[in-house]
Amino acid sequence: MEIVLLLLGMILCVVGIMGSFLPVLPGLPISWLGLLLFHFIPGIEMDYWFLGITLVVTIVLFVLDYVIPAEGTKRFGGSKAGAIGTTVGLIVGLFFPFGILIGPFLGALVGELIFNKTNSKTALKAAFGSFIGFLAGTFINFMAAIVFLGLYIYKVWENQVIIF
Repeated sequence: MEIVLLLLGMILCVVGIMGSFLPVLPGLPISWLGLLLFHFIPGIEMDYWFLGITLVVTIVLFVLDYVIPAEGTKRFGGSKAGAIGTTVGLIVGLFFPFGILIGPFLGALVGELIFNKTNSKTALKAAFGSFIGFLAGTFINFMAAIVFLGLYIYKVWENQVIIF
């Protein structure tokens, strides 16, 4: 049973890394589940502070994944309508192939053009800010998932878990 939990935890950490790029997988929460599974291996001492802190980091970054593109829109001159369009585009984009990449951009563009009636140059700038925000959020999630995998490997090493 220990080997199954150990391997499943490692697989979840690796899938979490892939999930930081793939829109259908919530990468960091999956990686955190890998850390949580390690806690259930008999004979392993896992600190509750460790699990709690990594859970808080997971929740904060999961929420920021939806906030950062909207903030990128605002920073590049977009209005509230562009920021709302970014969020709506991100959510709608989850249901389409490559929609997670295109959705925030199109949402900000539509929000600026239709609701604010801004010129196309300003709307494109705001949409570009949305895309940059999405890329920043993806990079942050990727790095956090890599750190979670490193923490998992460290915990395995620290507890001298022997697979065979």
